[in-house]
Amino acid sequence: MSAKTAIYALTAKGAVKAHELAASLRADSYVLERYAADTDILFTSLKDTVADKFSEYEAHVFVAASGIVVRMIAPYLKSKDVDPAVVVVDQEGEFAISLVSGHLGGANELARLIGDKIGATPVITTATDCAGVPSVDLIARDQNLVIGDISLIKHINAAFLDGEKVPVYDPDGVLEISAFKDYFYAVDDFAVLSESRCGVVVDWRRHELPERVLALYPQCLTLGVGCRRGVPADEILELIRSVVGDNGIALDSICSMGSIDAKNDEAGMIEAAHILGLDLIFFSAAELDEIEVANPSGMVMKHMGVNGVCEAAAMKLANAKLILVPKTKSARVTAAIAKKI
Repeated sequence: MSAKTAIYALTAKGAVKAHELAASLRADSYVLERYAADTDILFTSLKDTVADKFSEYEAHVFVAASGIVVRMIAPYLKSKDVDPAVVVVDQEGEFAISLVSGHLGGANELARLIGDKIGATPVITTATDCAGVPSVDLIARDQNLVIGDISLIKHINAAFLDGEKVPVYDPDGVLEISAFKDYFYAVDDFAVLSESRCGVVVDWRRHELPERVLALYPQCLTLGVGCRRGVPADEILELIRSVVGDNGIALDSICSMGSIDAKNDEAGMIEAAHILGLDLIFFSAAELDEIEVANPSGMVMKHMGVNGVCEAAAMKLANAKLILVPKTKSARVTAAIAKKI
């Protein structure tokens, strides 16, 4: 499956509209068997098809009645940060309704795009869009910031809707707020947040947050890992979690993980990266040997032909000259963290 969007149609008119949308959106079209064309993926049960395909696509467009769609997707909805976008289009193509994941999933944008493609009126009901104010979840997404506790978004957006400015503690100046000066103001003192209705912290460091303060994590840290052969994922994860915990680092700010290419078939390392949701990148010994590490190892040089793996991999990923968290060892695993410059 290469398409990111699925379109579903239940009627003859709906099939025509689905074909039009599938061509313009480069989407897969699922059409009830009796109305399906050669280019469609036919189905006999919408309920079974949605159950099978809901988690496989980033967006779903239903040319159907809203009530039917709600009943079909309800069992599979989890959270606004993971649910795919869902848009409902009537078979006449008059309206495109953003139903689920309007902001983070992109359903609002998709409804507008469908409107442009077929002349439908986008129907968008998220409060910030209706009021013409920004939403902190979209700001975070657009600036590549990971949202901490997604349930706190509502407090920030409610303040925007009430015309109140929200304090932002951002020691590294990561969040670009110049375009949102009517909604945010920067503070240098973390304590200010506890005195405010709500607030935002933008940092790769962990903080004990006051109530209604939302953490946004910049994707600025890289993780280097080395291990002996056959080490299981849980042993690798144990050291990683110990390193971030002991150094006050937010795991959500780590954006990638690296090691030497001699470990590219190491099942435990691959599984650990998957569990953490990190891209795992391997470097050759020659690439890692270009990096001057803080803690060279004669043993690693003997077996791998480099002065170090974890520090060099972390620094290579970050394009950094210095290590943020030097090599930390357990019995069979090493880990280090660097910060992008």
